Amino acid sequence: MFSLLRYIPFQGTFITSIFDGIMGTAIDLKDQVLNICSLNEKEWDIFSSHIRYKEVQGNQFLLRQGNICDFVGFIRSGSFVYSRFLENGESFTTDFGFAGHWITDIYSRLNHLPSFLNIIALERSEVYLLQSEVLDELYIKIPKLERLGRVLTENAFMRIVRQTLNLQISDAKERYLQLIHDEPEIIQKIPLYHIANYLGIAPKSLSRIRKEIVTGNPK
Repeated sequence: MFSLLRYIPFQGTFITSIFDGIMGTAIDLKDQVLNICSLNEKEWDIFSSHIRYKEVQGNQFLLRQGNICDFVGFIRSGSFVYSRFLENGESFTTDFGFAGHWITDIYSRLNHLPSFLNIIALERSEVYLLQSEVLDELYIKIPKLERLGRVLTENAFMRIVRQTLNLQISDAKERYLQLIHDEPEIIQKIPLYHIANYLGIAPKSLSRIRKEIVTGNPK
């Protein structure tokens, strides 16, 4: 699945050049982890030695539906869409991922079941990946990391709950306004048909909502 992706180990002395060189925003990954669980330098070195860096080109898959998700990822740059391909040739958009987001299919990963979803890069993107099997081993070596797993699981659950409630109690315009409030970069990063699909409306309806917002004249 990753045969077309650039693969670079994220370990040993190379880690210093990552922090100081072209991939300097790897510092953001360290900050994200340390904000969740207080690792000391030795623990961080052990954890970071298992991280892998990948470049993914636009329209390439990080995960294909039907495959078991065996990783947790952190998006350094770029954007991703979670979607499912339907038998009629259409697709259903379920979520998005941007720089600074963690990325995985938590249901597939935790249950070791084939994924219902694809995770697809919408542009050249960079991710740091940690294999699930390795993460499970690190939970034993560094018990503090269990908090990382718990927080990511809780955040994923809360996101699903919020999405479900929004679909049930908010109209399409309210859902759109909430989406661009939560993810302001989405207009520049994500094709409108994906946004409309995610909101559960037709692209024409989304265009009408956007026009209403700009003009301030609802019809």
